[in-house]
Amino acid sequence: MLFGIKKYDDLDERKLMDVYSESNYENTECFFPDETDKRIAVQKVEEGFLDFLRTDFFMKPEATYWILAEDECWISALRTCMVQKGVYYLEALETRPDQRKKGYGALLLSGVTEELKKEGPFRLCDCVSKKNTASLKTHEKCGFQIVSEEGYDYLSEEADNRDFGLEYRYLGE
Repeated sequence: MLFGIKKYDDLDERKLMDVYSESNYENTECFFPDETDKRIAVQKVEEGFLDFLRTDFFMKPEATYWILAEDECWISALRTCMVQKGVYYLEALETRPDQRKKGYGALLLSGVTEELKKEGPFRLCDCVSKKNTASLKTHEKCGFQIVSEEGYDYLSEEADNRDFGLEYRYLGE
């Protein structure tokens, strides 16, 4: 089941953090390198992540957290927001580590593009690490094309040459 969350208060924090558990663990090195207790470091990363969603992300136009769930378990997630009329930015596509390589990321991406089509023509932009072959293949399978050798993060307004800029275009019917 695919659904979109438009308000922080409708978010199940634990289920969302379970989707991002691997990334949150990896992010402890970046954000809390001096914290020797990994449980505490992960907790701090999660708190920062949730604070970002509460105070920043959900304040953006058309901010939506898209969730793919099965039997009450959140399997895959991503977030989108409108950066200008008809242009959306996608970020944080992730699938629970125990559910990977089953096509859930592609199912989520395809479901989101189908939902956005209901609103009319649009562009959906994303940036993906050049090293993340699995994500690049998933995006391309779902109709995304590489449009730039440098990814552009519309929220931080920063370019990164370690990423590709990807785009999905829907011109309408």
